[in-house]
Amino acid sequence: MPVLVTLTLLGALALSGCATGPSTSPSGTAAPGAAATAAATESASPEACSGVRVVVDFGTLAAPKITDCVDTGTATTIAASAVMKTAAVATEGTVQYGDQVVCRVNGRPAADETVTVTGQASFVESCQSMAPAYAYWALWIQQSPGAAWEYAQEGLGSLQVTPGQSLGLVFTTGTETPTPGS
Repeated sequence: MPVLVTLTLLGALALSGCATGPSTSPSGTAAPGAAATAAATESASPEACSGVRVVVDFGTLAAPKITDCVDTGTATTIAASAVMKTAAVATEGTVQYGDQVVCRVNGRPAADETVTVTGQASFVESCQSMAPAYAYWALWIQQSPGAAWEYAQEGLGSLQVTPGQSLGLVFTTGTETPTPGS
């Protein structure tokens, strides 16, 4: 398998994030139990998060970005999948790879939603296997505030994170692989 394809497939496994306000749903409404405004969530500093920061960027799927800080309590490590669930970010894996490959985030792309990327074949995501290399959810991790974002080397199902780290999911299209918040 060519190196570029291998790296792209690794990119399909990505997470990161932390803020002090509420998370927002894809509809732009505050997540259940959220007390502050979405604007506060967007502007919150990564340094302000003492837990694990979560950033979800829907890219071309045209849904509001989600930014949240998940309180980890006294835990020194926590499963990335549990962090996402606590942040009210629902993820769906694939039939072939389970929760190691993210297929949908908060139902996007929907099972009946045509994904269109300029210069590529349009498709409807079936979540059977790996998404096309030109349209997939990339999982990112940031080791500390201000550090560079890196592709996660594991999927949500096995990745463990620690307080101070960030998890990011970015719906990536085309040949560019934007990092969370870019």
